[in-house]
Amino acid sequence: MDINMTWKSGLAFEGMGNSGYLVQLDSDKSVGGNDSAARPMELIALGLAGCMAMDIISIMKKKQQQVTDFNIKAHLDRSADHPKVFTNAVIEFILYGRDIVQQELVRSIELSATKYCPAHSMLSKVFPIQLRYSVFDEFKQLKSSGEWTQPIE
Repeated sequence: MDINMTWKSGLAFEGMGNSGYLVQLDSDKSVGGNDSAARPMELIALGLAGCMAMDIISIMKKKQQQVTDFNIKAHLDRSADHPKVFTNAVIEFILYGRDIVQQELVRSIELSATKYCPAHSMLSKVFPIQLRYSVFDEFKQLKSSGEWTQPIE
């Protein structure tokens, strides 16, 4: 993978990777930024959640699960001192649909975490990532919820 970054002003940069899409980055005004774009650490968190979400929805579609809506929420803790790295993450996958089979979702999460998502594979070696899920029916009634825990090797 190759990327190219261009400084715009203050702490604002534009970046482009192999896909050809422009990404804006900036920081808070209190540290010299313009507060005009996402922060680099937000992009890492979005990449982790997005990588897993894409895997999960692809696998669920292959398993012919009728997902009508899919939301992902994540909370990542950071250390208090610089370099303020991530120390813990909780990601919740919230699916809505008709007759979604809980075990199919659990297997999809497992496959993403253990086989397909390079972001999870890399970051889970650095800090713990807790994976939760909730399944709602087409009437937005909670049908099941739980947590996937990676087996200890």
